[in-house]
Amino acid sequence: MNITPFARYRAEWCNGAGSVRRDVLAGMVGTFALIPEVIAFSFVAGIDPEVGLFASFVIGIVIAIAGGRPAMISGAAGSVALVVAALVHSHGLQYLLAATILAGILQIVFGLLKLDVLLRFVSRSVRTGFVNALAILIFSAQVPQMLGVTWHTYAMIAGGLGIIYLWPRLTTAIPSPLICIVILTLISVAFPMPVHTVADLGRLPASLPSFHIPDFPLTLEAFRIVAPYAFAMAAVGLLESMMTASVVDELTETTSSKARECTGLGLANVAAGLFGGIAGCGMIGQTVGNVRYGGRGRLSTLVAGVFLLIVMVPLRPWIAQVPVAALVAIMIMVSISTFSWGSLSDLARHPKVSGVVMLATVAVTVATHDLSAGVAVGVVLSGVFFAFKVTKLMRIEEDFDPLTDTRTYIVSGQIFFASAEIFADQFDLRDTARNVRIDLTAAHLWDITAVGALEDIVTKMRRHDIRVELIGLNQASAILVDRHAPIVRQSTG
Repeated sequence: MNITPFARYRAEWCNGAGSVRRDVLAGMVGTFALIPEVIAFSFVAGIDPEVGLFASFVIGIVIAIAGGRPAMISGAAGSVALVVAALVHSHGLQYLLAATILAGILQIVFGLLKLDVLLRFVSRSVRTGFVNALAILIFSAQVPQMLGVTWHTYAMIAGGLGIIYLWPRLTTAIPSPLICIVILTLISVAFPMPVHTVADLGRLPASLPSFHIPDFPLTLEAFRIVAPYAFAMAAVGLLESMMTASVVDELTETTSSKARECTGLGLANVAAGLFGGIAGCGMIGQTVGNVRYGGRGRLSTLVAGVFLLIVMVPLRPWIAQVPVAALVAIMIMVSISTFSWGSLSDLARHPKVSGVVMLATVAVTVATHDLSAGVAVGVVLSGVFFAFKVTKLMRIEEDFDPLTDTRTYIVSGQIFFASAEIFADQFDLRDTARNVRIDLTAAHLWDITAVGALEDIVTKMRRHDIRVELIGLNQASAILVDRHAPIVRQSTG
């Protein structure tokens, strides 16, 4: 039975009363997981915490409606904060807001052109490395909250982890992270102790966000300043969102529209910039937490955004008393559940090159705190290893018939930029045979580098009065040769 797009979209919002309850509770967990990271990332970017919190609220609402991956939580992320820190430091908040809007426009264009297909070039090893690196970064982000503190903080973190992992044995009706927050907050209020609270993390919003057009000069010089940062934010945000969406696809065994997610993220970032927020993207730690605790629909994403504003403004006095230890415990749980522990045993079972790619992605991402750098290194290594493997699969066999004075070269495998030189080196350009036949029945020419190598071989042999015949060109290879080296076909008597 065919399902209409409208029916599918409606099902992504609500799939029964049970799903509503799970999405609401899981979204609330996602909200509390957002708070410490968004505030921390705001400091990294050099902006007030309320700028990151407002952005996460706006992005959450827009992406819930326009995004392509239900249950994915997006907000002000660390990867974007790292990109814009220099811009904020040199030109201030207004230039950041302008760059945010421009980044959103670029992401909308990216989605409309369906350039999300570029994700296909990201191998499974790179994706695993991405997930493991983020798990490590999520954990490392909690370390500052555990340094220079009293034993009370460590006791509350341990108690919080105990609640998170033991509560589900009693009931799963309410996510254990919410129970952790409530119990630890009541303990800290009832028994005052020297522990940090949410109020200590920075200035919290005291009002609703308002529409605001950035005070940005519409000049070519100003555009030149923000454009590089906008491109970087757009690229990093798309990459992290696409990778996070792929992780959710695997966790939920469902599919999603990556092109729509690109467009939705662009709309969300444009809205964030117009309401005084920084650009954001998919946040894997919070998303994994949402999915782990039952979030499956768009409602969980919406709740994470709306509840963030509710707890930050009307409930501000109460939320300010939540001990940071409770949030740290939640994020430690998220980092543990995010890490792909099976990938450690896979290092021994899978090909070594896969392990090298995964470890390189982890190492670069953790060292630079830059997702795009880690993934770029992983993609390049995957491409190099693949090209090297395909190159080794190409081979050429020779056969000589003295009766007709004909030497036949039987080529098999893939001929492209990485194997073209090896292909060319296999031919004796001063062959003593009067006739040469090149059999390409089991081969395929992929690019102009391969065609150029074949053209050089044929041309040089002709200079030595050798009659060259090509046989077995498949249709795609023949079209490529006729288009870029017609002399090759003309020389085949």
